[in-house]
Amino acid sequence: MLSEDKLQKIKEFTSTLSREELIWLNGYIAGQAGALQGALPSSGAPVALNKKITLAYGTETGNSKKLATQLAGIAKKKGIGVKLAGLDQYRFTDLTKEEYFFVVISTQGEGEPPLLAKKFYDQLHEQAVELKKMKFGVLALGDTSYAQFCKTGEDIDARLEALGAHRMLPLKKCDVDYEEDSLHWIDNVATVLQTSVGSVPAIAAPLVEEKKPAGKKHYNGIIVTNINLNDRGSNKETYHVEISTDEDLDYLPGDALGLIPVNSDAAVEEIIALTGVNPELEIQTAKVKAPVRELLKKHLNILYPLKSTIKQYAAITGYEIPEELRLSIPDLLKKYPIKAAAAFEEVIKILTPQAPRLYSISSAPGSHGLGEIHITVSKDEYYVEDDKRTGVSSEFFSTHPAGTEFEFFIQKQKHFRLPANDKDVIMIGPGTGIAPFRSFIAERDAQGAEGRNWLFFGEQHFVTDFLYQTELQDYLQTGVLTNLDVAFSRDQKEKIYVQHRMKQRGAELYDWISNGAYMYISGKREPTSKDVEKMLVEIFKEHGNKTEEEAEKYLHQLVEEGRWEKDVY
Repeated sequence: MLSEDKLQKIKEFTSTLSREELIWLNGYIAGQAGALQGALPSSGAPVALNKKITLAYGTETGNSKKLATQLAGIAKKKGIGVKLAGLDQYRFTDLTKEEYFFVVISTQGEGEPPLLAKKFYDQLHEQAVELKKMKFGVLALGDTSYAQFCKTGEDIDARLEALGAHRMLPLKKCDVDYEEDSLHWIDNVATVLQTSVGSVPAIAAPLVEEKKPAGKKHYNGIIVTNINLNDRGSNKETYHVEISTDEDLDYLPGDALGLIPVNSDAAVEEIIALTGVNPELEIQTAKVKAPVRELLKKHLNILYPLKSTIKQYAAITGYEIPEELRLSIPDLLKKYPIKAAAAFEEVIKILTPQAPRLYSISSAPGSHGLGEIHITVSKDEYYVEDDKRTGVSSEFFSTHPAGTEFEFFIQKQKHFRLPANDKDVIMIGPGTGIAPFRSFIAERDAQGAEGRNWLFFGEQHFVTDFLYQTELQDYLQTGVLTNLDVAFSRDQKEKIYVQHRMKQRGAELYDWISNGAYMYISGKREPTSKDVEKMLVEIFKEHGNKTEEEAEKYLHQLVEEGRWEKDVY
């Protein structure tokens, strides 16, 4: 059918492609063949399939639901029937009936499933169902700054295969800056489905058909204010950072500032000295080609390698490295040295890209204008074998004074948004969780919102750790804040946290909620967010005369109504 010359060119070309690229190419060729046969209607309308896929999502902050909805829209435009289902509502007994099953799911905290997907996750791992007729794919959302990056997606992908299901696409793991990778995965899903299910291919140019965003807009900012909010004697350092820009910013309260951090010169030079690698040698990584020094400085994660990276490092170097060991690349090189510079060139290729760090914005466009933006940053310190370290981004903000220039982007939020001005708002923000609520309160003040505002704030000590104390007290005096309840855990023998203040105000709190108030929490997922949710259930039981089951159902109802939103990490 083909000349020897053409066949050889095809073999040479396809030998360089990844599995995902081969899948795309397969769909592309099928589309070209269908077009030549005149298979498509002249109108270009999609041909309906006689089979349907299920697209399930597990979400905590709304990102997985947003992506799943995008995928459903793309699939429907291509003639693929879609049943969209949240895993919190999915009937596990239907799983054995599924033929085409795709999952979009995030990972929370240290490798846990989203709260609303936990029941499905547990059932999947506890019940030995047979899924031999199922074809599946998993898109996992996560954050590479956590040790258990995308673990929930990995677990579901592995478990579905173990139960006999056939993987149609490799597991795709996405970091916090997930849009581009996830849209590429969505295109591949549509291509594979059309090829496998037998749809008339409408994909002669599949990556052009769906318009992709050009990427996040990056801004150049200058730090104009950088002050430590904690007083002398505090155990903490929390920095209020004000950033000025030459152009108007596009953001709303609830959004986050994204910074792609750079590694320290000391760490980069230490790696070069330990390996003898040529710092000017250009190397192609997964996302960029650049000299070694630039890669190590600006593009690669050298301080928090994933378990999978350490495993690959062990394979390249021939060492047996304990799976639980979490060392930086400089630490690994000292403990398990590279024997040749060429070997480290291979190590560079397995390093993951530097992940953006997201900080909740603590300014409000209505109050502070569009030419500046504020963030609230806690200095993150930890120990590696008794050696004190500082997080790469928090070190940047804690050590760089006014006048420092840097690049950032805005990470939009879909669900963590203020309600209408006439609605009441309850905000729970211990520690740096105060950041988005400083933005909320300032915006409500600027808008003259008639809805009431109630803030719960907590920290260690009143004297040294009451972040934004003067501002909050002013808002209380002027009536912008209706209620301000604070908890300082270390100021008395028995520790008191925000959830204890909520219990003390339980009757009034329940009255606000039952009359339509919107609730928000920001801060650490473990243990604060979980403890607060447990307390809400207790409040619903006591002041709403509900059973445990009814109280939990009521909390779930608030989530469904968009009246209980979380920005937790």
